[in-house]
Amino acid sequence: MKLQDKVVIITGGAGGIGTGMALAMAKEGAILALVDVNEEAGRAVEGKVQAISPKSQFFKADLLDRENLPKVVEAVVEKYGKLDVLVNNAHASKQKPFEEITQEDMDFSFGTGFYPTFYLMQAAFPYLKESQGNVINFASGAGLSGQPTQTAYAAAKEAIRAISRVAANEWGKYNINVNLISPIAKSPGVEAWAEAFPEMYEKSLSAIPLGRWGEPEEDIGRVAVFLASEDSRYITGQTIMVDGGSIQLR
Repeated sequence: MKLQDKVVIITGGAGGIGTGMALAMAKEGAILALVDVNEEAGRAVEGKVQAISPKSQFFKADLLDRENLPKVVEAVVEKYGKLDVLVNNAHASKQKPFEEITQEDMDFSFGTGFYPTFYLMQAAFPYLKESQGNVINFASGAGLSGQPTQTAYAAAKEAIRAISRVAANEWGKYNINVNLISPIAKSPGVEAWAEAFPEMYEKSLSAIPLGRWGEPEEDIGRVAVFLASEDSRYITGQTIMVDGGSIQLR
């Protein structure tokens, strides 16, 4: 029970990697605050997680609404009295060739990914300082390799990596660890990408040395458990590649 009674916020908790992490963490004793705009899916996941961790709860929130982002953290702390781990997983983006990307496309990607990560980290800071907690943000191979059609997504993900490294340096004195996961895993977004760009999808799959997409709970979730636990207390500012070996940083 590596995360016994730790209170964990997971954005984008209503599906895909978010749900996988929630289940993996619940099995290690964590109390999950599942944040998502999709209430129907969120309530369904809430039921699955509560079967393991009864105190866990779904919190509906539109992450595009920047002014209300601090209220997400406040609501969780009001209910549980503390915050131990913030997981910024939510992100949506449109895939287009570089020359077709519009300001609206960039604003949407940054509005669902970068800005929620930034403002939630700020709001969570005083509580993480008190708990000497952890932040887990999400990078992407799209930004690291310059994946075609991923301009807006890659830009936002690399911006998240940048602020994560700054926070890791500034918050280390408070024993707050800030790390990133760069995953490849089965998710609705991957399925949509496969349908829209089948040749690119097959090329990406064939480039994974382990020969498969990651499982949200067993592969990504277990690494999230590690980064949320005392096992990773001497790791900060790092991008952990959980991608089957498809990108090997040097």
